[in-house]
Amino acid sequence: MNFATFGAQLCGEEAPWFLGIFDLSTPPALLYYSYIPIVVATLLISTFVYLHRKSLTSKLLLAMSLLFGLWVLNVLVQWVSSYNVVLMFAWQLTALIEVALYLTVAYLAYAFYFRRDLPAAWKWVFVLILMAVAAATPTALNVSSYDLYNCEGMNGILWSVIYALEPAIIVLTVALGIGAWKQEQDALYRKQILFMAGGLALFLGVFFLSNYYGELTKLYEFNLWGPVGMFFFVMFLGYMIVEFKAFNVKLLGAQALVYATVILIASQYFFIEGRVSHGLVTATLLLTAIFGYALVRSVKREVAQREHIEQLAKELEKSNSQQVVLIHFITHQIKGFVTKSRNIFSMLLEGDFGVVPESMKPMIEEGLRSDTKGANTIQEILNAANIKSGKVTYARSPVDMRELTGSIISDLKPAADTKGLALTLVPEGEDFTIQADRMQLTNALKNLIDNSIKYTPKGSVTVTLTREPQLVRLTVTDTGVGITPEDMHHLFTEGGHGKESQKVNVESTGFGLYIVKNIIEAHHGKVWAESEGAGKGSRFITELPVS
Repeated sequence: MNFATFGAQLCGEEAPWFLGIFDLSTPPALLYYSYIPIVVATLLISTFVYLHRKSLTSKLLLAMSLLFGLWVLNVLVQWVSSYNVVLMFAWQLTALIEVALYLTVAYLAYAFYFRRDLPAAWKWVFVLILMAVAAATPTALNVSSYDLYNCEGMNGILWSVIYALEPAIIVLTVALGIGAWKQEQDALYRKQILFMAGGLALFLGVFFLSNYYGELTKLYEFNLWGPVGMFFFVMFLGYMIVEFKAFNVKLLGAQALVYATVILIASQYFFIEGRVSHGLVTATLLLTAIFGYALVRSVKREVAQREHIEQLAKELEKSNSQQVVLIHFITHQIKGFVTKSRNIFSMLLEGDFGVVPESMKPMIEEGLRSDTKGANTIQEILNAANIKSGKVTYARSPVDMRELTGSIISDLKPAADTKGLALTLVPEGEDFTIQADRMQLTNALKNLIDNSIKYTPKGSVTVTLTREPQLVRLTVTDTGVGITPEDMHHLFTEGGHGKESQKVNVESTGFGLYIVKNIIEAHHGKVWAESEGAGKGSRFITELPVS
């Protein structure tokens, strides 16, 4: 169409040589470099995401990219149009496209952050805003006047509203991201939220500042930097896809990054001059394409390996689950056999089956001791397994730590006397009452004190109770084998054994302190060990809150 036939006025001295409407030679060279490659890269990655997975977020990402592309096309028309009527029409459309873009970004942000659709009330607010802008678009509220001499429109009051709305949407997008980040429990998705919020904030922030500053100063060349924010968003998006499999797209991110880079380099042909420049750009383009292809292949191998590892992990988890069930079954069965055998030995010693000859008593006593140790070992393994699977429940009630610890020491004193150890309780204070599960706490503290008795060949084991304003501290100090720095790392771990400790107690399962740690932490307390080294004794400190 030739607008001259309708009496349309040319803008300045421009010659409509392209399609009879546009003059592509007048705009600054940076225009094509700034706009076209970024639009192509954005549309490329969003289309690939959409084709791979047609979810709400992928649809919104594609809609955002299309609106961004439409906005860029509209601005390009304003730069290259030879006729005032075309330029005026494009100038009027800017407000509607820009507001639609910002609202779509806000919609995308919400849907991605919270993984659900936007509430209906929000949608109505967005629709009403868009309808209001659409109604004002062909009026003086949008473009108050048009300067035929300078070929530019004068923005109306609508733009004051838009320039207040846009930063408000940027703040909303960031605030929603922070709120979603705080609510989200999945650590990996929390990182994705941060990257998405950062990418969108960069895109909208640079976009707004360049447009607003260009309008404020009337230096419209500054607007050319606006789409650069979208480039940062595309980079963030590509990284999310490669690193976190965002949008459930695996290899796409690496491909999109390579394609975007190639397009950006190729776009330099729009403004470079001379054989040397063309040669350098061509060489750079070829090298980028070659290394980009190698990168895609490398990422493809990495994705395949990661999927293989994840599959193995799932199979291992299933195998472990089956193994836990089997261990529970076996240990319960064995515990039943050992307990029955121990009861028989106990009944024999007590004379339930008649008088036992003195010559048989040592053997029966040894059988009773052995079966008792066996039953205790099996119970320890079962307790550890139940704690790990989360099957242990806690019923809290007031517990006097002084009375409880004294009872435990009375039970363990025979074992200490057998080794010639001095086992004492030193309470420093009056009220040691806390809220706790008495049975579970007994199990933990008994394990802790018995552990010191087992690893103390001679000397003493002292249990000290102290009261702080908000907690009760129990310290078990022994003169035993001590703990080396190397062994300290294995304490309180599942099945953890120290090299030296195994020499002293070969029957240790390695689950005792693991059980202690889990029970104490379930009571919102802390437990740790201190030692100056091998042969220098140990201190095990437990802190439990009063309430």
